[in-house]
Amino acid sequence: MLKKKVLGAVLSLSWALGLALSSAAYAGPLDGNASDVMLQGFHWRSTETSPWWGVIQGKAADIKSSGFSMVWLPPSQDAASNEGYLPRQLYVQNSKYGTDVQLKSAIGSLHTSGVKAIADIVVNHRVGTTSWGDFTNPTWGTWSVARGDEWTSATGNPDTGDGYGAARDLDHTNGTVQTDLKAWMNWLKSSIGYDGWRYDYVKGYGGTYVGNYNTGTVPYFSVGELWTDLDLANPDAHRQLLMNWIDSTGSTANAKSAAFDFTTKGLLQQAAQYGEYWRLKDSAGKPAGAIGWWAAKSVTFVDNHDTGPSYPSGGQNHWPFPNGNQEVMQGYAYILTHPGVPCVYWVHFYDWDQATYGSKIKLLMAARKEKGVTSTSAVSIQAAQTNLYAAIITGNTGSLAVKLGTTSWSPGTGWTLVTSGINWAVWKK
Repeated sequence: MLKKKVLGAVLSLSWALGLALSSAAYAGPLDGNASDVMLQGFHWRSTETSPWWGVIQGKAADIKSSGFSMVWLPPSQDAASNEGYLPRQLYVQNSKYGTDVQLKSAIGSLHTSGVKAIADIVVNHRVGTTSWGDFTNPTWGTWSVARGDEWTSATGNPDTGDGYGAARDLDHTNGTVQTDLKAWMNWLKSSIGYDGWRYDYVKGYGGTYVGNYNTGTVPYFSVGELWTDLDLANPDAHRQLLMNWIDSTGSTANAKSAAFDFTTKGLLQQAAQYGEYWRLKDSAGKPAGAIGWWAAKSVTFVDNHDTGPSYPSGGQNHWPFPNGNQEVMQGYAYILTHPGVPCVYWVHFYDWDQATYGSKIKLLMAARKEKGVTSTSAVSIQAAQTNLYAAIITGNTGSLAVKLGTTSWSPGTGWTLVTSGINWAVWKK
């Protein structure tokens, strides 16, 4: 595993070239110059709107016209939990979100509209069909569970990551587990219609297995959820963990998965809430999140089903983006103008006030596309100080400028305002 040194120096030419490379099998959002924008197509309480697959199908055309190229769908297999994160029978695709027929219809409508469907893959753990470890569809024995799991009958090898107490931790070193998971994922592609993967709880098993599963299934897109504690006083350590995990899925020149940019989320929401915009620029003058080191493999986001709110109320809210003064739109002004692969949260886009949120997010996505801003576009930070962040992002067909904070700033003459809100504005040229 390549260790990236954090010395405040500019990355070497060989390293920078390496970041731009990826396997041809993963062309698309991981190709180093991607224009994709993803929609998280659910929230924590989506199962309360039944069938949720019908909602997705009904929105397919609008999702496309709004500017999204991918939709991340919730776990669709049979599960012991409503939300799907305690998987049970993998080949049974009837869930609280709807039936397998409704799921296929929803994905078919997305495909008709030219939108890719990303499956939420929960393979760190599994529950038994009727008891602790009686696994069916596929059928596995005690050998499939990592030794040291809370289930004392487990006979597999030691876990390759963190434990998960609510279900049996799978032994990913086991060849049968690997073969069966790849067979199931390929079946999800061929029979259900999925195009790529969002890997849940990847800190629970080694990243090399994600690389193995992607090699065996060739997804259009892959992203892992590596959510660890962020020390605001030392953000480089946090993004180093993301770099290490991405490396572990393949190599520097051939990483097979992106990762959610939790570093950017943490720094951005702290900056927006307290005016600490200096946090958004690192010692090398680059964006201080994962996008500053490996933008092509970084999925930026403001909130998701775990961190943010649901609709009409409630939800997980484990780490919500502050929004006392519409800071959420500052977040979208940042991620939709900057490199990386942005992911927009369903609740913000479809459920909150459209004039303030959804319509302006749509304008930002349109400007991103118009000016050819991609996952690897160059960022020139103009200001990163208390109460002001400003940057110019160079796309393939033009540029965008963004300003966050209470301090006045303008990119100068020749720029056209795209849209603006409380303490933020975006221009194009």
